[in-house]
Amino acid sequence: MNGRVDLQKSKFHFDPILVFVTVSLLFIGYVMVASASLHLGVEQKQDSFYYPIRQMAHIVLGLFLAMGIAKVPMAAWEKIGSGLFIAGLFMLVVVLIPGLGVKVNGSIRWLSLGGVRVQVSEVVKFFSVIYMAGYVTRHKDNLQGSAYGIIKPLLLFSVACILLLLEPDFGSSIVILMIAMGMMFLGGARLIQFIILLSLVMLLAGIMVMIAPYRMERLVSFVDPFKDYLKSGYQLAQALISFGRGEALGVGLGSGIQKLFYLPEAHTDFLFSVIGEELGLLGVSTVIALFAMLIWRAFGVAIEAEEAGQRFSAFIAYGLGIWLGFQSFVNMGVNMGILPTKGLTLPLMSYGGSSMMVMCCAVALLFRVHSETAALREHTIPDLSRWANV
Repeated sequence: MNGRVDLQKSKFHFDPILVFVTVSLLFIGYVMVASASLHLGVEQKQDSFYYPIRQMAHIVLGLFLAMGIAKVPMAAWEKIGSGLFIAGLFMLVVVLIPGLGVKVNGSIRWLSLGGVRVQVSEVVKFFSVIYMAGYVTRHKDNLQGSAYGIIKPLLLFSVACILLLLEPDFGSSIVILMIAMGMMFLGGARLIQFIILLSLVMLLAGIMVMIAPYRMERLVSFVDPFKDYLKSGYQLAQALISFGRGEALGVGLGSGIQKLFYLPEAHTDFLFSVIGEELGLLGVSTVIALFAMLIWRAFGVAIEAEEAGQRFSAFIAYGLGIWLGFQSFVNMGVNMGILPTKGLTLPLMSYGGSSMMVMCCAVALLFRVHSETAALREHTIPDLSRWANV
């Protein structure tokens, strides 16, 4: 019966919890970006609303793209997954070509497409989830039965990581590896093989830290940011001061001073610290709770899809949950001093066009998985055979 359901024409089913969490994160994020950037607009563009207006444009464009993403059937995503990942690798190569990639703050991570800057790594994360969901679906037996089933996709991901490190973008390379390895583990990869590969990744990450002086500097400053708080430990020290000033209820929305004179990248990577200062423990706890609900619901959608026999859709949801959970954890961990500094945005909250638009598309894909699963359940005839002899 399930195979006869026209999922493309079925009524779209919204998940109320996902709607609530997404809208809440977008709203709180926008308000805090506005609070953290008004002074920057005056200082850099002579317009206090420069960043809030642009962020609103990012959100509107992201929602517009999300509506398009949500209309595409999961069967179509499954067909084009491999092609999308190859396209992502091509974009990573193009961004490194002199004259094509846009350099910002010493890193070449952006392409200018029609006057709009696109951060390629964000797009590659999105494509990685779709590709891995297809791989785990097609190669279930190989994944569970041999080490080759794990190594094969990791070779492609290694190419992506090398290209990302050339930008350099160490944080994004770790994120896509976590996406790949997490999805393979949930797909049935043997625990011992997974542990070996994870150990290898940690070893390689350690080597990358040691051979790059600025990464080693970040690691050392992370251990004791106040030892050299005017140089290598400056960002983390100011972030911790922000949380300290916020206490339980914060100093009040718009009343923070760290964003004005001390905390760099307050509206992007360190937005969570501004929340800590202005909204206090209450605001921080609210944001953490919202992300916890988002990840919990993502895995709930995945389990529902798997129970309905939609393996590809299930692993799309698993992958999105891993991605959103890991990236939000890293960003908040960096802000609170439990992880070394990494240039990763807070999903659905931080300022940035590429991040906001891609994250909106990611959540839209999660909505699509839920909608198709709900449609299948609506059209499934319950098995009454066990009551035949009653």
